[in-house]
Parts: sequence; C-alpha cells; structure tokens
Amino acid sequence: MRKLHKAVLFLCCLVVVSNIYGQATDLARIEYTNFPQSSSDNSFSRLKTFLKFPIKLNEKGAYLVPGIQYQNVNFQLKDETAFSKEELDHFQSYAFSLGYTFKMSEDWRFGIEGEVDATSNFVTRELTGEDLEYTGSIYFIKSKSSADSIGSWRLILGARYSTATSIRFPIPIVNYFKRYDEKWSYTLGVPKTNIKHNLNDKHSFQAFASVDGFYANLQNKINPAGNLPYTGPLGQNISITTVLTGLGYEFQFSKYFSFYIYGGHSIINNIRLRDEHQDRVYTINDTNSIYGRTGLKFSIL
Repeated sequence: MRKLHKAVLFLCCLVVVSNIYGQATDLARIEYTNFPQSSSDNSFSRLKTFLKFPIKLNEKGAYLVPGIQYQNVNFQLKDETAFSKEELDHFQSYAFSLGYTFKMSEDWRFGIEGEVDATSNFVTRELTGEDLEYTGSIYFIKSKSSADSIGSWRLILGARYSTATSIRFPIPIVNYFKRYDEKWSYTLGVPKTNIKHNLNDKHSFQAFASVDGFYANLQNKINPAGNLPYTGPLGQNISITTVLTGLGYEFQFSKYFSFYIYGGHSIINNIRLRDEHQDRVYTINDTNSIYGRTGLKFSIL
C-alpha cells in the first residue's frame, strides 16, 4: 500500500508537466471537465481557460511568451465527514506565466518559463501569501518533419519544479510524438500517452491514458476530526489527482483551431486534504469514476 501511495504522490507531481507539454503547443484553450463520483453523490467540475501571446524578439526565432490562466472549480462533497464541508465547494485559480524561447539550431529549440499561481477557496475574500504557488521549468524540443509529414516526430525533454508538491526536486519531463503513417500517430509520455487515427483532415479519434488534477489552498485550516479531540496536522490545502484512460474525438475547424471531447474512466482517483508540508491529512474519496472533458483550442502544432 505504501508503494501505491508513493506512486500516486509521484503522479500528482507529474500533473504540473501538463503546462509544459500542453501549453508549449497550445496558445489558447477553453475547456470544461466533469467527474461524477461513482458510488457517491460527490461531483467535481472545472472550467479552465488560458491564453498565451508570443512576442517576436528577432528574426532568429526568439520569442517572449507571457500567458494568463483561470480555473473555476466546483466540488460537491456529499460524503459524511466529521468536519464542515462548507468551505470545500468552490475554488478559483489565477495564474500568470512568462516564458522565453529561441532556436538553438535547425532542429532544437530551448525554452524556460516561470509561473505564479494564486489558487484558493478565497473564503476571506483576500489574497494571502499561502495562496501563492511558484513554478519554474526548462525544456528542450527537437522536431523533425518530412515533406509529406509521414515519419515526422517531436521530442520534449526538460524539468519542472513547483512549490505545490511535496517532492523537493525538479520533476523530469519526457514526451515523444511520432507520425508513422498517413493516418496514424502516437505520443508517449506524461501527462498524456495516446494513439491517434486521422480519418481525414477534419476528423480524428484517439485512445489515451492521461494524468489530471487540481490543487488549492484552504484559507481556513480544517481539523479532520471536526469537534473531536485531535492533535495531528490540520488540512491546509486540497489536492485532486486522477489517472485516466478513455477515448477522444477531435474536429479540426482549421489548421490551428479545433474542438475536442474526451470520455473515459479513472484508474487512480485521490481527493485528499494535505498539511503545510504537503503530506496527507485526510482522504476524502478514492473511488474511481467516469470522466468527461470537452473544449476548444488554438494550437501551433
């Protein structure tokens, strides 16, 4: 069981990689996610949107990339608990990032990014220092493409460090994409591994496994024992970590603009309160559940 907990913790840390891999190629996105919790009346839903606007610095491929992101999360907790759940129903996240990238050679590109994120239930209606989390990342991208795109591939290598995790060292980033046929391609890595089939220029389907989640500060600490005697650590933040498998569909409006919808089931699902050291205080729910996500994105790759 300890090995499983460590694996879940490591996957929680890898959730942050989604910003590097997904947002390295997506310049804008708006999406809605829903997790109705199986075997309970709990539910988790999230509206997420972000925008990045590259600023060209020179003719050699250097860009400054500021970005903004907003998340609105509604969490309906119906399970019986000893503590009050009133302050666990709504969370918001506001993030600002600044990246810099340039071409190292014809095939290699370097990037570095810093991000500050205010994420909390904001029950005091004020921003506190504990609401702020900081992230830094560095990555290298190597791309190869052919005239007909068959055989094209992309490798992303890097590392990312976030104050929102309990692992106090950078998490490695490894992601590999290849199009090995006119209609087939695959991606290996985190946060998403998939195999994709393009019916034509407009329609594509995929089977995937991915990592998703959410993290937020609790401005009023929670005693997991409620009014009962308790001397242990208090809940200072909430984390949701899921490992998912499923199927997806994407419709390409144009070369860069598309609609997508994914559905599947979780194979790991952990909702927990954590203390100031990011250690688990209380597991709210770990029942696997169905999953749905849909949205629009503007992508450069």
